Amino acid sequence: MSTAIIVTGLFNTQEDTLAAVEKIQKEGFEVTEVHSPIPSSALARALGRKKSKIGWFTLTGGIIGFVSGFSLAVFTATRWSLIVGGKPILSWIPFFVIAFEFTILFAVLGNVLGIVTQVGLPDRDYEKNYYPECSGSLYGIEVASAPENLDSLKDLLHHTGSLKELRENK
Repeated sequence: MSTAIIVTGLFNTQEDTLAAVEKIQKEGFEVTEVHSPIPSSALARALGRKKSKIGWFTLTGGIIGFVSGFSLAVFTATRWSLIVGGKPILSWIPFFVIAFEFTILFAVLGNVLGIVTQVGLPDRDYEKNYYPECSGSLYGIEVASAPENLDSLKDLLHHTGSLKELRENK
């Protein structure tokens, strides 16, 4: 059984990278990863990536925080009715301050829980084929290829727009 060889093509612009990804996928090669200096929804769509569910964890945490903060303030005010200077026992404006603080706290906790459960951290092999140039100005496409298809893949990458550099990893 032959082992796959990873070929990384470095591109200057997002448009060239997007065109190269589409062309590579059309030819039947597997794009294993795309490194981008900025988050790009166009590249995520081209790779068929789904939208993250972490926002739902944050929203759920925020709603739970608001309800629990408001409930805690109402419960403590009704349980120990400390009447000060004719002020009503349930004063709504200060309760919203407590609810807001709990909303922020629980939204952050929900976000951390979402990141831990959804992202799959840690990925120790992430930096194996990563190039620091992809953090600054270049876009990188990692393509897996069998050794017998390596020449056709390199030829395809050279004919996909403005390829800046081609690197081969095993």
